[in-house]
Amino acid sequence: MAQSSEPTIFALASAPGRAGVAVVRISGSGAGRVIDFMAGPRAEARRAVGRFVRHPESGEKLDRGVVIWFPGPKSFTGEDVAELHLHGGRAVVDAVLSALSIMPGLRMAEPGEFARRAFEAGKLDLAEVEGLADLIDAETEGQRRQALAQASGVLSDLYDGWRASLIEALGLIEAGLDFADEGDIGAKTFTDARAIIQVLARAVNHHLEDGHRGEILRHGFRVALTGPPNAGKSSLLNALARRDVAIVSAEAGTTRDVVEARLDLGGLPVIVSDTAGFRDAEGAIEREGMRRSKAVAEAADLVLWLTDATEPQTLLPPALAAVADRTLLVLNKIDLLPGGEAPALPDDMVPLSVETGAGVTELIERLTVIARERIGHQEEPALTQVRHRRLVEACRENLDAFLLGSPDEVELRAEDLRRAADALGRITGRVDVEDVLDHIFGRFCIGK
Repeated sequence: MAQSSEPTIFALASAPGRAGVAVVRISGSGAGRVIDFMAGPRAEARRAVGRFVRHPESGEKLDRGVVIWFPGPKSFTGEDVAELHLHGGRAVVDAVLSALSIMPGLRMAEPGEFARRAFEAGKLDLAEVEGLADLIDAETEGQRRQALAQASGVLSDLYDGWRASLIEALGLIEAGLDFADEGDIGAKTFTDARAIIQVLARAVNHHLEDGHRGEILRHGFRVALTGPPNAGKSSLLNALARRDVAIVSAEAGTTRDVVEARLDLGGLPVIVSDTAGFRDAEGAIEREGMRRSKAVAEAADLVLWLTDATEPQTLLPPALAAVADRTLLVLNKIDLLPGGEAPALPDDMVPLSVETGAGVTELIERLTVIARERIGHQEEPALTQVRHRRLVEACRENLDAFLLGSPDEVELRAEDLRRAADALGRITGRVDVEDVLDHIFGRFCIGK
């Protein structure tokens, strides 16, 4: 295989810090030379062998580990790749990386450079690369499944199928242009192309009108804890997080800034934000706290209005009128009511006592159901990136232009389809996407 003229790169591919095992990855034409000088003799491809890892100049033993040789193109990057599986002590890793740095033709990898070389070798497309980055960052089961599906090509297959339909329709339009003198043929090919685009346009619209479920799953379902002062918002946040996240005090107005806790509810990422209590502000700092509370509530997917059962304030303040349609009323401190039980409540109100724990489990179950309903079924491919959404929207705009445009202006209708296909191609990198490469690969850590 002809190797790239680019330098051979190396980096720690496992997490930094002390561990049982650390993996150092080397990629490029010099990867085999690294094994020969530091951990020879070179074993057969893709076979893990035990070797002493030695300094390339002095021959000093640095560690005893496992060495794996992946000759290109059958490797992650498509280049020759070597992996050194070492003991994960910091001194061992530092010694090996220092030894690699003195070898001619080798340099430390930049963030995302291994994945970028895999993309340039055709091992991954851009959507799969972004899915791989999300898989590394996944914190919940739902995020893992979505990211793995994207990294495995589920979204790419969808967009490539749409692009194939566009190219088929464009081919019919071009054929009609070739037979422009024969009106019947031109009209027939345009009608056939239009039928393809009508089906495609419905699929694209359905894909876009998904309530942003993929993006919510990727970033987290946001819940804002709101309510009057001393309703127990900070105590509820601590109860949900099962740790002391927020300061709790009987003094009204303790919470001035927004405090967040990340939860894993049934495999779904949920971010709960504790906000300042809504009341007539007594100073500039408290007014700023309530301004931030209002902003957090407006950006939230769900708002919890928490109120004291002994002095219930079930009417939302005017500042939260815009979020009334996604607000869940929660009645706290039911343990202080006569008999310790809440009165009969409507279905849209949840009773609980943070102090005793009564009703907290039921609230968590309610939050899980609401988040799952909003995120929807994960079996169907979903948009996960703002970049993807904008390009699919651009595709839809050009499909609409084709369907609404005059069929007599055939050249313009062909251009509509070319632009739609170009937008889809930019998602996976099938066309020039140099302007987005640095942004995408910069998300990775050094060793990926």
